[in-house]
Amino acid sequence: MFELPVSSPESVGIDSEQIERMIRRLQANQIPMHSILLMRHGQLVYEGYYKPYTKEKLHRMFSISKSMVSLGIGYLITRGVLHLDDKIVDYFPEKCPAHVHPYLQEMTLHNMLEMRTCYSQTTYKLNLTTDWVESFFIAEPDHPAGTIFHYDTSSPHVLCALVEKLAGVPFWDFMKSMVFHGLDISEDSYMLTDPNGVSMGGSGLMCTSMDLMKIGYFLSCKGTIFGETRVSERYIDLAMSLISPTIMKAPLPSEACGYGMQFWKTERNGTVCYGMGGQLLIMQPEADLICVTTADTQGYNGGNQFIYNAFYEEILDRLSEESLKDMPDTAQRQASLKDLTQTLAIAPVAGRYAVPMQHQINGKIYEIEENAIDVSKLSVSFDEDGGCLYLKTADDTWEIPFGFGECQVIDFPIYHMCAAASGAWIGNDCLYVKCHLCDTSVGSVHFQLQFAGNRVVVYMKKTEESLFHEFSAKHLIGYHR
Repeated sequence: MFELPVSSPESVGIDSEQIERMIRRLQANQIPMHSILLMRHGQLVYEGYYKPYTKEKLHRMFSISKSMVSLGIGYLITRGVLHLDDKIVDYFPEKCPAHVHPYLQEMTLHNMLEMRTCYSQTTYKLNLTTDWVESFFIAEPDHPAGTIFHYDTSSPHVLCALVEKLAGVPFWDFMKSMVFHGLDISEDSYMLTDPNGVSMGGSGLMCTSMDLMKIGYFLSCKGTIFGETRVSERYIDLAMSLISPTIMKAPLPSEACGYGMQFWKTERNGTVCYGMGGQLLIMQPEADLICVTTADTQGYNGGNQFIYNAFYEEILDRLSEESLKDMPDTAQRQASLKDLTQTLAIAPVAGRYAVPMQHQINGKIYEIEENAIDVSKLSVSFDEDGGCLYLKTADDTWEIPFGFGECQVIDFPIYHMCAAASGAWIGNDCLYVKCHLCDTSVGSVHFQLQFAGNRVVVYMKKTEESLFHEFSAKHLIGYHR
């Protein structure tokens, strides 16, 4: 069983107090973190998980999947099966129309890896009911490939399909058995698939935070591990180099530093495997330092930048090249960090946990006016630890339990996904309930219930990529008769 060597932060020149400062800084900025891991000089020096997340729990890694596809292509290039200047149309003649647009005809694997395709957007999102791979070949190109950077998730999706076509097995099975063999990547890790059964190479990876750190270790070894070159150093150096300018597309400074081949560059001359919502594998080779985070920054303006800045300013900028083990109060600092780590959890909603109105509405049934999701009745029950929101439809009753002062792990209705839910009164007559999705979907669903007399007005919203439309910017109006 392969395990990364474990050591104290001080042994590699990191002050435990600075890790604690990073954690508290993110807490102060209300960033919903799920995990933080740090490794330096090949030693794992910190590992923290926010309940209900644990070391073993799989997490959706979103666009980190793209970097994995690049490594899969790199493995096949290292073995001479593929070449960067190969034309993608040559591998999918069955998906191509009778007349192939010249821009598409000339597009190479290299163009696709560097996000310089002939498209300005993800082709399968033009019509999600189409064959996702085929969409890449039938969409109308709008500029020559190999020129302008546009973030096109259909590109790595097609490259993932290419790996599956050549390997004859699901993409992540191939990666675990051929590229990452011996690293003991979680057996139950996998990739979600598109409607046609193709692994979602752009966003579907489900694995643990430790899996990401092991992959970071693989990259720090330049693709040669256990005496075997899986991906050539030349390919990894190219993939992690600056190829495409991204400044025209960047909403944040951390995304304006350029792009390699399915890898992002950083403000501090590093490289990042980047996934939506704060899934980050940050590699700073000059410092021989790797940071892994998982989080849910969706809905937090600049949330990812808060994570980068906390890492840069509290850890990277304060490194020592000498051991700090003999620093005064080292044992006390380590104990303080350990105590903090044991308390880590997704933060509950802040507010009051009891108001006079609570007793008046407890268990009352509100008849809901006609609405788009066919909810006919609503009620809320309370106890000292939290409560439960009930939404009744013609076919079912959606039960959404929530905790007061801490998140309660629940099975979110309809989708039966794990969630961490909490609630609080944010006014004398306003109840707020937030559900953090902790499953194949990462995001949140929110409920604001405004009570007045015998009436309740409920506003619901979701911050999640593709599901939970029932709760997307919807209003419910109900009356207690």
